[in-house]
Amino acid sequence: MQHEAHTADVHHHEGHATHGHGPASWSMAAQATLHCLTGCAVGEVLGMVIGTALGWGNLPTMVLAIALAFFFGYSLTLRGVLKAGVGFRAAFRVALAADTLSIAVMELIDNGVIVLWPDAMDAGLADALFWISLAISLAIAFVVTTPVNKWMIGRGKGHAVVHGQH
Repeated sequence: MQHEAHTADVHHHEGHATHGHGPASWSMAAQATLHCLTGCAVGEVLGMVIGTALGWGNLPTMVLAIALAFFFGYSLTLRGVLKAGVGFRAAFRVALAADTLSIAVMELIDNGVIVLWPDAMDAGLADALFWISLAISLAIAFVVTTPVNKWMIGRGKGHAVVHGQH
């Protein structure tokens, strides 16, 4: 019964500042990871589209996709924190603190799966293999990154910092 009350308390604070550094809920961690996944997916796909359109090779295309994943991941957090009325410099610091480890883990797993998947690196945008390998690699990255975010939020880091700004 006490566990249920504590879980309800954690859920209550999902939209507010995290009081103390108690355990974070899996729901909160999954929401933070989904937020990160959205920015990463947008950046990845846009990077692949631009790299392919410009006829770039795998390495420069991957570098662009990773850079754009960080850009869009940070941008989504920045947008939410700025909406809460925080100044740009403070909001930028919050976005860096909230998302750097999460995006880095997600990109490492996502790109690692793509690199290891036979023929995935050479698949074009019109190939089913491109989209299937991207979807599966992002799903694996989500599963690996969610516990990282849960651990960070439970220690008042990561998206706990964002929730402290609302």
